[in-house]
Amino acid sequence: MKKKEKRPYRMTRNKAIAYAALAAVVATIGYFSINATIPANGTAPVLSPPLNHFLKATHTSKGGYLYVTTSPGGAKGIRNTSGAIVNPTYTMSKGGLQTMHFINEDYDTHSAHNLNIDEFNVHTRDLGYFESQTVSFVTDKAGTFQYYCSIHPEMKGEIIIE
Repeated sequence: MKKKEKRPYRMTRNKAIAYAALAAVVATIGYFSINATIPANGTAPVLSPPLNHFLKATHTSKGGYLYVTTSPGGAKGIRNTSGAIVNPTYTMSKGGLQTMHFINEDYDTHSAHNLNIDEFNVHTRDLGYFESQTVSFVTDKAGTFQYYCSIHPEMKGEIIIE
């Protein structure tokens, strides 16, 4: 029985192109993955898990334009008839990573809405009906801060950092 002769590995043009394309895809995924972990008021990635808060913009004929949440995590305020908290006050711990998941569910008027927390450099774009945006930030200051919609000044609430 004859031994199979080992052929030396040969890099062809097609293999080189495939490896280069694979390296470019991996580098792009890595770049966006690292940038996704940088909070709005930070310059370096934060790898700890955030506390999530869910907030939606809506409109009612009786209440006008409102922020509403159904997530109980740290939110307090007046509940409407459906059990959701209107213009909630959030209590958060200093030094924690927080994530605000914001969605425009203004079915009545289809108006644009945004979310702003100036002290933590949190500013979403103006979201059209059923658009959403997620913003992460570090609560690096203690105190009471206001969040608001720059389009509808009556939409506002508070964040208390302890």
